[in-house]
Amino acid sequence: MAKLTLTAFVSLDGVMQAPGGTEEDTTGGFEYGGWVVPFADEGMGAFADEVFDRAGAFLLGRRTYDIFAAYWPKVTDPQDPIASRLNTLPKHVVSTTLTDPAWENTTVISGDVPAEVARLKERTAEGELQVHGSGTLAQTLLAHDLIDEVNLLVFPVHLGSGRRLFPDGGQPTAFELIGARTTGSGIAIHTYRPAGRAQFGTFEAGT
Repeated sequence: MAKLTLTAFVSLDGVMQAPGGTEEDTTGGFEYGGWVVPFADEGMGAFADEVFDRAGAFLLGRRTYDIFAAYWPKVTDPQDPIASRLNTLPKHVVSTTLTDPAWENTTVISGDVPAEVARLKERTAEGELQVHGSGTLAQTLLAHDLIDEVNLLVFPVHLGSGRRLFPDGGQPTAFELIGARTTGSGIAIHTYRPAGRAQFGTFEAGT
């Protein structure tokens, strides 16, 4: 069974909306698209290469899929560590409206997403089943305890508005930190593994 991993870019205040371009996602009047670009550096690129090198298949939300499909098929260098995997490995996109995807090796998931993803994890024999971005899908998978590992890239910028990876009302969950590094531009890259429900307590006097 494949390990399902999530890689997400978030601001200091947890926003993950439209990291890569100014017009990427203006939903809700979001005006700050492209906030990752000023911090992109060699350390970020090296980590991305490492992540994609572990991929066996991809699971994407519709918006992220459309962004990727508009760009990566045009990158035809077989040595490119990201394009070579995105363009050849199986891709699964969650959508109720997409019926005939043009990007090679794409399968549409339109039914019971948690159940379909659980079966997909069982069927993926080699490498990681990777989610990149895909905020709404990520929230659904987290709520159903389907994500095995989270790569959280925290950028040193506060946005003040936008859609967040961890919304109010989510299930309190503890995570184990299994990896950490910081890039030259100040991106804090942390890898977490879910560790059950969050625990609570009180500091006693004198302790």
